[in-house]
Amino acid sequence: MVGRNVSENLQQAQARTASVVELAQELIRRPSRAGIDDYGPVLTVLEKWLSARTLPHRRLHDDTGELVGLLVEITGGRPGSWWTLDACVDTAPYGDETAWSFPPACGDLVDGWLLGRGSADSKLAAAVFCHIAADLHARAADLHGGLAVLLDVDEHTGGFGGARAYLADEAAARPAGVMIGYPGLEDVVVGGRGLWRAAIAVHAPSGHSGSSRTVVGAISRAARLVRLLDTAELPAVDGASGFPLPPKLSVTSLHGGQGFSVTPDLCELNVDIRTTPGFDAHDAETLVRKAVAELDAEMPVLDPTEVTPITTWPPFRLREDEQPAAALLSAAAEAGLMVRAKTAGPSNIGNLLAGEGIPATAGFGLPYEGLHGIDERAHLAELPQIYAVYRQAVLDLLHAG
Repeated sequence: MVGRNVSENLQQAQARTASVVELAQELIRRPSRAGIDDYGPVLTVLEKWLSARTLPHRRLHDDTGELVGLLVEITGGRPGSWWTLDACVDTAPYGDETAWSFPPACGDLVDGWLLGRGSADSKLAAAVFCHIAADLHARAADLHGGLAVLLDVDEHTGGFGGARAYLADEAAARPAGVMIGYPGLEDVVVGGRGLWRAAIAVHAPSGHSGSSRTVVGAISRAARLVRLLDTAELPAVDGASGFPLPPKLSVTSLHGGQGFSVTPDLCELNVDIRTTPGFDAHDAETLVRKAVAELDAEMPVLDPTEVTPITTWPPFRLREDEQPAAALLSAAAEAGLMVRAKTAGPSNIGNLLAGEGIPATAGFGLPYEGLHGIDERAHLAELPQIYAVYRQAVLDLLHAG
């Protein structure tokens, strides 16, 4: 690692704090709920901010031509690798707005907290990353490689349209690694469980619920399958692999029938299995198909149960000495923060990147409350430190001191 100047980073961060918060407030005040709101207004705020500072940026579109993000590209004056900062500017829905103690899109500052949906996940991070891009643009000649800042939408839908458009963009430099601005002060997230998801169609003869003929309907068969899946044996933590979490299976939805008088002929289930290096997507599918075969043998019907795989992501975990995790952990320690490397239970965009062979960290940021729930807020006292950590990590990765 090159030498650091912690004092310089903190001074720069403190000078930027008011502007970062102001930009974040503007973003929060443009609702951008995934699958609900138009993303144009929130992306327009960013475009105007970037243009006013002559930062090189361009729009990203998906295969249908929809706008799914902005990409800022700071090209260094010396050869080297490209690194990416990523923060989504779409958000989770508001849920029950009457349960909030403040308007979800207020963007107000109260007692040191920034209030509103997206304050934690991840409009404040987007504001931080834009300002870091401005810092580095002024000294681009000294950088080795380059910095990309991805400001994406279609993240909270699970489609990751912005990230996919970035990875598919032939004009964009392939990143050597990505740091994702999810919140949380105590951890640098260096890994996550993968997932295998499938839809299952359970069939049965239909019939009248009052008939003297006994009919075992699709819902009853599906209930038996749920029981088989819930009791399926999963391996424990695999100490040999060094991955700290076990796999997990959840039946996440069940739909079938309507009314009262008909025993339905179809019931559909969704199954979500979180995978690990020792229990991968193949193992997950094998387990589900074994349970399905047991159901069809135990309660046979004319039409066999159908399993349709939907999505597969690999698990990932970076070593603490592997970039970009090493740079972020080291910069945090230099800033006086006691952080740990963590592997997350939920999957995240880092899994998508892992499938592309791109190492990523998937979380380090401000303390927060109400993430994806009511009264989302982010605590601002630690903002200068968070800013300084990311700034120093990027400078180290770009060999700029």
